[in-house]
Amino acid sequence: MKKLINEDYFEGERPLFKAHDEEIDDTTFGTGESPLKETHDLDLKDVVFKWKYPLWYSKHIKVDDSVFETMSRSGIWYTDDIEITNSALQAPKLFRRASKIKLENVLFADAEETMWNCKDIDLKDVQVNGNYFGMNSENIRVDNLNVVGNYVFDGAKNIEVHNSTFVSKDAFWNCENVTIYDSKISGEYLAWNTKNITLVNCTIESDQGLCYIDNLKMVNCKVLRTDLAFEYCSNINAEITTNVMSIKNPISGTIKVESVDNIIFDDPEIDPANTNIQTKKLAAK
Repeated sequence: MKKLINEDYFEGERPLFKAHDEEIDDTTFGTGESPLKETHDLDLKDVVFKWKYPLWYSKHIKVDDSVFETMSRSGIWYTDDIEITNSALQAPKLFRRASKIKLENVLFADAEETMWNCKDIDLKDVQVNGNYFGMNSENIRVDNLNVVGNYVFDGAKNIEVHNSTFVSKDAFWNCENVTIYDSKISGEYLAWNTKNITLVNCTIESDQGLCYIDNLKMVNCKVLRTDLAFEYCSNINAEITTNVMSIKNPISGTIKVESVDNIIFDDPEIDPANTNIQTKKLAAK
């Protein structure tokens, strides 16, 4: 049975260092670094973290109905097996080099440089506001993730996305093995330098989006107000149900599109015969 800490207040450095097998309820951690460093097997409910580095080198942590305030920055680093539900995460840089992360019904008010170099991540009903979320992380599954912030998931790999919205310049750059279902993506330069990306039933709006990709698959996708798409993409298998403003210098594959305003092949090193562009409307060339 876990020891109960209830309606308490702690401050100063490392007040509960190496705590374990405890339930902490209705408690505030005030000024003082690393209040729960090197802890394990904790259940936290209605807890407020006010200062830096609250959960470093921790294991088997559950957090519910809690708040990480603005100065609890760099809060969850080198931590394994953490679940956070129904909570407000207001500080930047909260997750770094952590693993087995499960978040549900969570708001990141300032997700700047958050979730970097992490692995085995499960996000459900999560709101994110901030740049560079999820950089260089891997093994990510999300459902109803809504991001407002640029460079989301830069350098990440093994990503599965459902029912999500991204308002993000340079989303999914330098990624590997990405599958996105039933989602909306709006932002310039989508998914450059990515390998193995599949989009199913998605709506995309992007200036110069979907370029420099190897193995791009699109199934029943809308591509709105998008120009200069597919530049230097190889192994394309795209089915697009809307107009594309312009397609430029794809390397190889098949693009089925409702209509396209302009097809551009102006690189003498690219053979247009290697890309089969099928359209119901004759395009200008």
